Amino acid sequence: MLQYNCGETMKNNEKEVIYYNDELNDDFIGANDEVVPYTKKYVYYKTNLFYKMKYFFWNKIFAIPVSIIHAKAKFGWKIINKKAFKNIKNSSYFIYGNHTQAFFDATMPKIISNKDCHIIVSETNVTKKGISFLAKRLGALPILNDYENTKNFVKAIDNIVKDNKPILIYPEAHIWPYYTKIRPFKSTSFRYPIKYNVPSFCFTNTYQKNGKKFRIVTYIDGPFYPNEKLSKKEQIEDLRNQIYNKMVERSLLNNYEKIIYKKKEI
Repeated sequence: MLQYNCGETMKNNEKEVIYYNDELNDDFIGANDEVVPYTKKYVYYKTNLFYKMKYFFWNKIFAIPVSIIHAKAKFGWKIINKKAFKNIKNSSYFIYGNHTQAFFDATMPKIISNKDCHIIVSETNVTKKGISFLAKRLGALPILNDYENTKNFVKAIDNIVKDNKPILIYPEAHIWPYYTKIRPFKSTSFRYPIKYNVPSFCFTNTYQKNGKKFRIVTYIDGPFYPNEKLSKKEQIEDLRNQIYNKMVERSLLNNYEKIIYKKKEI
């Protein structure tokens, strides 16, 4: 087996091993990159004609077709229960999923939802060279630290929900390539469905044997609704637990391991 640290790449037929310290905070994609703060005014969700035309081109003409071809060719991608979204009409909803790929995870939610799905992302996605250009044009919603951008971020979420469009969140926050379990995640991001009183869904990407190769099989579950008998704080935690438990259940369907993750011994 090959053993390597974050940032190293290996081209070998042997199994790769990654050692981690912290399931909540360790990052294996760009972990050694310098973090550059975003200091400009970020253009969030807009509804003018020029924005709509630009968004349509980058999403419908470019990103989604390329992503479908990429997913089918590289991963033999299969979706289970895509119809789950069909019964949600005239309402926004939030989608939660496990984070195990880069480009695939950025475009896949737009395919499964059949809608203009916007993704909440970290600041790195709009400051890092190579991905910031595409992230902005795919409707990414970065969480930025300054007051003006934070105010515009909240307003953008409000408008997207009012326009009955879905929003995706990766509660694990960091990409762990080909990881086959569900990492523990905080309940913070589950406040949105409670605030707006809208349904939630989750998807779990699994890695399954497909002859001599493997394929990604995506399971969609939901809708999940807030339990109105609980307090707001309890609703958030309850929703988090419902979705986390379902994703853990689906993750048991993994039967292929491309990369082995092991926790470092202290």
